This record gives sequence, C-alpha cells and structure tokens, in this order.
Amino acid sequence: MSRVFNFSAGPAMVPEAVLKRAADEMLDHGGSGMNVMEMSHRGKTYDAIFRGVEAKLRAVMDIPEHYKVLFLQGGATLQFSMTAMNLIAKTGKADYAVTGQFSAGAFKEGKRFGQARACADTSDIAYSKIPAQNELDLDPEASYVHYCMNNTVFGTKWNYIPETGDVPLVCDMSSCILSEPLDVSRFGVIYAGAQKNMGPPGLAVVILREDILHPVSPIPGYMDYAAQIKAGSMLNTPPTYSVYLMGLVLDWINERGGLAAMKAYNKKKAAVLYDALDNSALFTSKVEKASRSMMNVVFSTGDAEKDDAFVKAAAAGGMVTLKGHRAVGGMRASIYNAMPMEGVEKLAAFMRAFEASV
Repeated sequence: MSRVFNFSAGPAMVPEAVLKRAADEMLDHGGSGMNVMEMSHRGKTYDAIFRGVEAKLRAVMDIPEHYKVLFLQGGATLQFSMTAMNLIAKTGKADYAVTGQFSAGAFKEGKRFGQARACADTSDIAYSKIPAQNELDLDPEASYVHYCMNNTVFGTKWNYIPETGDVPLVCDMSSCILSEPLDVSRFGVIYAGAQKNMGPPGLAVVILREDILHPVSPIPGYMDYAAQIKAGSMLNTPPTYSVYLMGLVLDWINERGGLAAMKAYNKKKAAVLYDALDNSALFTSKVEKASRSMMNVVFSTGDAEKDDAFVKAAAAGGMVTLKGHRAVGGMRASIYNAMPMEGVEKLAAFMRAFEASV
C-alpha cells in the first residue's frame, strides 16, 4: 500500500526521510548492535545521542546559552500544571490569554495554584480571531502571562509576540514550533508537545530561563523544573526513542535550510489552501484573515452531510484525517512541516473538484 497524505492535527506526519533513516537504524544504531529504544539511558552511547539532540535544537532555534532545555514526559498537558506550579508563587497571580481549547485548559490548571485571570478571552466569538495588543488587559503584578501561539482546534495563530513589559511570557508552541524562526529571548518559558512538528508523541520540550522560577510549596519532585534541570531531564527514564527521532527531524530541517526555509515553504503551502478557500462558493472559514494559522486550516461547507461526504471521498483518494475537531465540526487540514506541497496541492484540487460535483 502506498503512503497517504495524513492531515492529522497530531500525532501527525513524520518526514519520510526520517522514517527511512530510523528504519535503517532499527536493528543497529551506530554499530552498537542495538536499537536506540533498547539502550540504557545512563549509558555513554545514549547520553551522546541525548546531549546531541539538545545541541541540535539549540542551534536550529538559536536558543541563548542561559536558557535551559528539558526533555520531559506528559505532553503539553502536563505543562499546563508545571508552568503554573513553578512560576506563580512570585506574586500568586498570573494572566492567561484564552484563545482556544488548549489555552483554556492551561487557564483551568493555573487557577488551581493561584489567582489566575483571563487577560483576553475570545470564546464569545468562537475563538475566531486573535486579540490585538491593545485588547490585552495585562496585570503588571502577574507572575507571568501565558498564551498558546497556534490554536490547533480553531485554526488561529498569534502573528505577533505580545508585549508584556517585565512580566515573563509563557508560550505553548505545540503546533507551530520549528515552523519558523523566532526570538527565544522574548520568552520566559516555551513548551511544546512533539507530536506535530518535532516527531512522535511521548515527548515534551521545555525551554526556560531559570531565574524566573518561583515554585509553589510543596511541589512534587517530577514537577519541579529546578530538579529536572539539576538531573539533566533524567529524574526518571526519559522518552528515549522520541528524543532520538526528534534529532533526526532536526537533521532533516537543517538539510532543508533551517527555520527560515521552513517558514517560506510553509507560507507557500498555506497560501495554496487559503487561495482555494477564498475562491470557493462552497467552502468557508470562520477565522479572521489576520489570525489565520499557517499550520491548521479549518473550513466547512456549512452542511454536515456534505462535510461528511467530503471527508470520506478525500480519504478514498488518499487524503486522510481531514475531519474537524468535535468542538468545531467541518474539516481541518493540518499542514505541518512534514506535509509536502504535493499533498496540499492535491487537497486544493480535490476541493475544487468536489465543489463542481455538488
């Protein structure tokens, strides 16, 4: 069976070159006679892999030396709690910009540990736009400001980095990390689940400034960023194979020209789909144009039966996992780094053909 174009929001496509390299190394990595997933995480061979992946990530993202990098488990969801537990005790307050499902989840967790408040909330307009800077009601006494840069479910993206003064900025970048260059120094904490742009699930990456830590007390050992930093992300057995695969993805990004090249390619892919939407009399998107995501294109016909027919016919044509999230309905095409232009062009052509047939 030939491979399909997988438009899943996550776990998502992994670059074919990465899968082939992993397959080549499945039985013997680097002459060790073992697969990476069989190696002791305390052994020299795996330690070299682990530290090498961190070095690659630092280079690709241009992470400043004074920032720490952690490879953890629990996905971005655990980070909803960990960010609050490790930062909120400075003033007991925190601001959350609620612009989608995952930022709402983070806000819910933040309220468990202090006085978390919504500095923006677009739920009343079905999360269809990103608030402008002057629409943010920021508290200068907040311990941090949290936001989710790209809203996977609703197809919106912050196309600017909020100005928060001296208050550290915490950002969930799960569905847009590694898709474009960014200035890491603008953030206090960046976290992301791996299963969209970095590789398979099981791994969460955290990039942070150690000087902003003010944990609640008591704090569980695994949840303590300072303890994880001291242990080098190895308080317990880390997600060894997921880290290794992320290293292969980083190699692939470098081979394609780095994050600037990824951004240019991703913009071209997104433009193909949005052009098809903007020139369609059948398909529409509720997302404000200025807030459109480059990674997740959400659209519908406005008719549930037609949406269902579209998803089924697309799957029969080798374009799978296009059904929208249950909170939104319709369709969602997730076009992360690994999605080739060929897949996007095929979907756009199918949209036009489907419209002509109904």
